[in-house]
Amino acid sequence: MGTPTDELWRELTRLGIRPGDEVVVPSYGTPEAAEAVLLAGARPVFVDIDADTFCIDPAAVAEAITPRTAAVVAVHTFGHPADMAGLTALGRRHGVQIVGYGAQPEPAGEILRRQANAAYLDGKLRGVITPAVRQGMEHTYQQYVVRVPGNGRPDRDAFARALRSRGVVCHVPVQTPAHRTARFRRDLWLAQTERAADECLALPVDPAMSRRELQRVVSACNALGGLLQSAA
Repeated sequence: MGTPTDELWRELTRLGIRPGDEVVVPSYGTPEAAEAVLLAGARPVFVDIDADTFCIDPAAVAEAITPRTAAVVAVHTFGHPADMAGLTALGRRHGVQIVGYGAQPEPAGEILRRQANAAYLDGKLRGVITPAVRQGMEHTYQQYVVRVPGNGRPDRDAFARALRSRGVVCHVPVQTPAHRTARFRRDLWLAQTERAADECLALPVDPAMSRRELQRVVSACNALGGLLQSAA
């Protein structure tokens, strides 16, 4: 079986990725894609994400392509699909391989229950920015990620602490973008990646959650109003 990183490495190897090649990957998310590129002997090139979907931005990919670019890893982030149609068209124009990564096979019933829970949260939450879904795409909500408005990381972290004190389990989905870690450090400024790392918070959306548990999440979030004035 192997790990997801091993599986992606094998796919890159099968596609002929070799030392000296560049492979475009998003910096926001897990470092698995960049790790797989290194395993293949190639160089990961980090680009920005789309502000709405948190997936790799095709426009940023287009700007990053060079004669050494051999592939793009399109990570499906938090359950929202990457723009495979746009990326595939871009790949054809430049002779670059497009590799989808991160879609997880799951029972349809679990996905439907998460989608129903997400729809409930979408309709009830106030003071946070709920997840966007691009037209024609299906979000499976592997994580339900909101943005906390305010002064970036300080307000987001204060909001998370307050939720936890009210019994709501939540977590920051990406603490540090890959290009800012010691292993992959690059001198880059990726505006949407930085913003997402500072503002985003994953709320519970497990398929087994009851309506009462969802109401508790809504009540806790709405009581805070998104921005904690005392933390400003």
